[in-house]
Amino acid sequence: MTLDELKIGQKSRILAVNGQGALRRRLLDMGLTPHTEVMVRKVAPMGDPIELHLRGYELTLRIEDAKNIEVEEV
Repeated sequence: MTLDELKIGQKSRILAVNGQGALRRRLLDMGLTPHTEVMVRKVAPMGDPIELHLRGYELTLRIEDAKNIEVEEV
């Protein structure tokens, strides 16, 4: 499954970060690396963006970018 499919409060572990070039590099630089646990904190009223909790901080991510991150439920 991908990160955009998770519900509020659901925890998961990142398996892979897909994408090409600058997009992939940006996602990895934000801390979205394999084996990192992530939890969905909030979803905007229209569904985009989503707020994630990982590595002790909150990160807001667009749904289009979240589709590039493969996760497994914890």
